[in-house]
Amino acid sequence: MKGTRQERPDDSSRATLRKAADENFPVAPFFLPRAWREDLMAVYGFARLVDDIGDGDLAPGGADAAHLGVPPERAADRLVLLDAFEADLKRVFAPGDGPAHHPLLRALGPTVARLRLDPAPFLGLVAANRQDQLVRRYESYDDLLAYCELSANPVGRLVLALTGTATPERIRRSDAICTALQIVEHLQDVAEDLGRDRIYLPAEDLDRFRVTEDDLARPTAGASVRALIAFEADRARGLLDAGAPLVGSVHGRLRLLLAGFTAGGYAALDAIADAGYDVLPGPPKAAKTSVMRRAGAVLLAARREG
Repeated sequence: MKGTRQERPDDSSRATLRKAADENFPVAPFFLPRAWREDLMAVYGFARLVDDIGDGDLAPGGADAAHLGVPPERAADRLVLLDAFEADLKRVFAPGDGPAHHPLLRALGPTVARLRLDPAPFLGLVAANRQDQLVRRYESYDDLLAYCELSANPVGRLVLALTGTATPERIRRSDAICTALQIVEHLQDVAEDLGRDRIYLPAEDLDRFRVTEDDLARPTAGASVRALIAFEADRARGLLDAGAPLVGSVHGRLRLLLAGFTAGGYAALDAIADAGYDVLPGPPKAAKTSVMRRAGAVLLAARREG
């Protein structure tokens, strides 16, 4: 948007943006056009911040709560923070009401205005984090998929919107990849999530494999837990396989970006398998060489399909 001053992030915003380096997939790699990188980082800043609010992982000091107008005595209430965040997000889509208060949301404003982005994916991510405060267990796989529709799929839809490549078929493939990436993250973070009193492994699957919550709290996984994680990993791999043709449906640098997202999921699943499906000591992480290898395989498959 011509004449829009670039928002300068404060310390808490910079801390949020730095988390991009720890993701399973490249957020805004160097090979993309500068405009795409800036738009992707603006969207990432929003998505990472709302997740940090939902997880209680905000930078210390209370700056984020202050930006959102939440008084210090209520800054620990995640639902209050999420409500304030959603109200501030709505200012991004209704600039006539005044600019957003949080620097990361002000940074998002030019991208939203220039591309006329739909607020629905953004509101979906807020709703997912609100659900995290209210729902701690998921009874069925279908319940988990409904959660991923809010928590993960909006990210892929935003990438397609940012690059002007959204079609119904691509959205369907993107949803499969994003849901897979969310499930992979849940598998990596079983122990961490349990520490927050959250379990994203469906209760019906815990029953099927005769896994109890006490089993998930152990320092290492027994045979039943490993079998459960392998089962869920296989589901995630199937979703990645279903979504992977998305990569071949686009061209140029976007193909490289989507190959990176998809390869990150495959490589994370490889790391889980290499750990013998024992995710309880800590999240198995893929080496960069593994991600590169997987990206090459995804690109080769895309070229063959094309």
